[in-house]
Amino acid sequence: MPHKLTDILHGVAGADNLPDIEVGGLNADSRLIGQGDVFFALPGTRGHGNSYAKDAAGRGAVVMVTDEAPKADPGIPVVLIDDVRAAYAIAAANFCGPQPAICAAVTGTNGKTSVVSFLRQIWAHSGIRGASLGTLGLMVGEDHIPGELTTPDSLSLHKTLAKLKADGVDHVALEASSHGLDQRRLDGVKFSAVAFTNLSRDHLDYHETIEAYRDAKLRLFRDLIDADATAVVDAEDEEGLPFMFAALDKGATVFTVGAGGAHIDVESVESEGFGQRVKGKLVGEPMEFLLPLVGRFQVDNAVVAAGLAMATGVANGDAIKALETLEGAKGRLEKVVQRGEAAVFVDYAHTPDALENALEALRPFAKGRLIVVFGCGGDRDPGKRPQMGEVAQRLADLVIVTDDNPRTEDANAIRAQILAAAPGAREMGDRAAAIGHAIAGMGAEDVVLVAGKGHEDYQIVGKTKHHFSDHEVVRAAFGT
Repeated sequence: MPHKLTDILHGVAGADNLPDIEVGGLNADSRLIGQGDVFFALPGTRGHGNSYAKDAAGRGAVVMVTDEAPKADPGIPVVLIDDVRAAYAIAAANFCGPQPAICAAVTGTNGKTSVVSFLRQIWAHSGIRGASLGTLGLMVGEDHIPGELTTPDSLSLHKTLAKLKADGVDHVALEASSHGLDQRRLDGVKFSAVAFTNLSRDHLDYHETIEAYRDAKLRLFRDLIDADATAVVDAEDEEGLPFMFAALDKGATVFTVGAGGAHIDVESVESEGFGQRVKGKLVGEPMEFLLPLVGRFQVDNAVVAAGLAMATGVANGDAIKALETLEGAKGRLEKVVQRGEAAVFVDYAHTPDALENALEALRPFAKGRLIVVFGCGGDRDPGKRPQMGEVAQRLADLVIVTDDNPRTEDANAIRAQILAAAPGAREMGDRAAAIGHAIAGMGAEDVVLVAGKGHEDYQIVGKTKHHFSDHEVVRAAFGT
């Protein structure tokens, strides 16, 4: 059904005096433009979409929206907007139509995938059919559709939200990555609740500074919520203060959770089997639950998810009860195999802070040695490589440095940067061989952590993606 250009750009700052044009769709990829579409020319890391204006016009675009005038006349009307990425997201929302009534988003360096998974599970425990969308793709109940990006592009995101709404799903939990926020992919979504988990070094290859990285994440609290929203902030991370103040500046309600939290106060955590007994207070009243997951950070993730559930209609007591039924997200400190007191875990940890959290979480369960197998991705922030080597050397009894996704970098050079801070580590470039070596040498009470790739079922060497699953290799090496 055709839309007026004025309707598509409704709510976009600077979209004034628009031509009276009917449009049939929109896209930022000139190759996907159809007859009667709006072409959004976006700035990119390798060039500007303006370069493809004539191609878009040739494929049927009837108007172009951009943030700078094209050098050559594309032969169609041009609308100039200061923030064309935000305009594209808002236009996608306007075009795709109604979205779920309850949208919650989670940002932070670590924990996003677990929190959205936990929130979906808490909703389900309370009889609410919800969805989660992020690194693992789209999850609706037990249905899983894999995805490529933590935060999808604007058009894909709003198409997905509209389809969920049409299918009767009115609760959705989204991962808000720093890239997605910086590139305005989440603009146009009305959030009922948002959350901050933690902040540590990551993605500096893109953001360049930790300040820019923090500022990108702050957009969720500063620009994308209003006074009707609730913000959940982990009280244990001092980096949470700017997020809390940003939410308060918008007039939003703030729930602080974790140790010292005003809404959920975690007072003690004790290991109980491969789970954790948590005691504390819920809005000042005694609270206790058994979380069936290892890792102190999973307690933090769980209470953030519980706070979001309470903010989106789940009764306080029901949210806490649901925590006792949680299953970990795939590749998030996931116990893949166990034999007696020996076990192998797979985790997505690919930052110094995440690796430290994972190793510290597993230490109480390693009655023998704690062994770690990990590497670092190529074409990504090289500064974290020696930091991860230092963490592994300090916290594990045996460190095996291998390849992650070397991409177009020299894998030997990547390993050398890690090994420079882990002089006692063993080096084995072949990841399958490294995992097999660690498992073959396990004692009866040893714990092995295979870190870095988590849920991924591929390895990127050069520009080629090969099938590779840590889970499959672990099971094969363990003989299961």
